[in-house]
Amino acid sequence: MRRPLFAAVAATALLMADAAPAAGALKTAVFAGGCFWSAEHDIEHTPGVKSVVVGYAGGASKNPTYENHEGHLESIKVTYDPARISYPQLVDAFFHHIDPTDPGGQICDQGPSYRTAVFTSDPAERAQAEQVRAQVAKTLGRPVATRVLPASPFWIAEGYHQDYARKNPVAYGMYRTGCGRDARLKAVWGGRS
Repeated sequence: MRRPLFAAVAATALLMADAAPAAGALKTAVFAGGCFWSAEHDIEHTPGVKSVVVGYAGGASKNPTYENHEGHLESIKVTYDPARISYPQLVDAFFHHIDPTDPGGQICDQGPSYRTAVFTSDPAERAQAEQVRAQVAKTLGRPVATRVLPASPFWIAEGYHQDYARKNPVAYGMYRTGCGRDARLKAVWGGRS
């Protein structure tokens, strides 16, 4: 009787031990890519990305909302597995889903809350993000408007904004087409995206 119980406990302990390092190895990164619906939709399909939530970052006010987020950028918080995608690779993937040359926002979404940024949590991330930014400028042959900023509190947006493209495919598809996002990204990146 004790042997089967011991075997079950040992098997459970092994499964938990195997799962713990993988979960502990996950990291997060925060990006502002214009409309957070599009930023979420585009980056969540990147290999190594585990989850994406939308919200607000970069501002001074606490508990911003969609109706009141002045000073904040619409942003995404990406949880990723660094064993599958490095931080510089993730930053590069982010850049390929935006128009990094637009200083006023993104495509049809213009204004302060739609500007682009990479939020970095330490000097190593900052150096890596700056290196990717410089390479993007070289690749495009144009100045990059996307800023590299120190991390600030990330405030999760209201529930109806989370997974918006998946929950509202028709409305999101009409928005994306009407905005001209795909056409603009193709014009910026050509075959390089």
